Amino acid sequence: MIVKAEMVGKESGELCESGAEKMSSQMRGDDTFEGNACSLGLGFPLQQRKLVVVGYALTSKKTKSFMQPKLEGLARNKGIVFVPIDQNRPLSDQGPFDIVLHKLLGKEWRQILEDYRQVHPEVTVLDPPDAIQHLHNRQYMLQEVAYMNFSGPYGKVSVPSQLVIKRDASSIPDAVNIAGLRLPLVAKPLVADGSAKSHELSLAYDQYSLRKLEPPLVLQEFVNHGGVLFKVYIVGEAIKVVRRFSLPNVSRRDLSKSAGVFRFPRVSCAAASADDADLDPGIAELPPRPLLERFAKELRRRLGLQLFNLDIIREHGTKDRFYVIDINYFPGYGKMPEYEHIFTDFLLSLVRSK
Repeated sequence: MIVKAEMVGKESGELCESGAEKMSSQMRGDDTFEGNACSLGLGFPLQQRKLVVVGYALTSKKTKSFMQPKLEGLARNKGIVFVPIDQNRPLSDQGPFDIVLHKLLGKEWRQILEDYRQVHPEVTVLDPPDAIQHLHNRQYMLQEVAYMNFSGPYGKVSVPSQLVIKRDASSIPDAVNIAGLRLPLVAKPLVADGSAKSHELSLAYDQYSLRKLEPPLVLQEFVNHGGVLFKVYIVGEAIKVVRRFSLPNVSRRDLSKSAGVFRFPRVSCAAASADDADLDPGIAELPPRPLLERFAKELRRRLGLQLFNLDIIREHGTKDRFYVIDINYFPGYGKMPEYEHIFTDFLLSLVRSK
């Protein structure tokens, strides 16, 4: 099938029909271009390049942060158009799409996607709904990392000892003793659905304060890490790492003098960037690249996911002991440096691999 696209000569590679809506409305057949010998900014005549159509179904918040003009402009220059999916219409009546990009919650939406994948196996769905669901529960989120017991010449990656409490806060002290967890403990909501509440943390310093926590939750041993964590963004095979400020170390003296539960909003955010801070080199040094590449490749395979990030910390006083403390699906890529180039290259690689 043929798409006829009018072009402007003012800016190389810019579609004069500008906008995914007009372009998608012209899609027919094999999505190849016909007509002008202009290029899409990469030196290829239009008729030699295939239009890659990405349907997206995102929350309004995610759409605002991710679908930036710079991303859409670069995508157009590379022959990619983003088309919003109308959630009020059957998905199979829309498109045709090469890729479906999504981050919505709910059983109904998951079923819609699963049905669509069965009918349209030629379309790449990022990512499989059931695989994503695995990360929405912190009881299972870090399971694959624990099973990996990853180690190599560049270091070891594991998870902190943790305990799931589904109900009855009064039983928490006994459960902690039986499990052999050491104070202080980080308390995290069991459900990790991307909401503000799911990112709230509490730090419990003593046995008595454990009863003040609100199940269902996960208790995780706090590992001193110099107040810095590493956000490892994964987009297919691409990896980007940034530093973020985190909770400060807790000494034995602090522990003996402190009591109660200290609540924190979302600890890691762009405003807390530590990339330009004057830090101890032993704390600021990024995890070795070869370690991250091997670890991410294996974790991608195990999780069956392409788009996620890891919150990783280095145990204070060590050089090669790392812990994964959280995994987030389709994180805030808009905060990742050069995300536009990384993401568009990734989308093109998916189409080529087909």
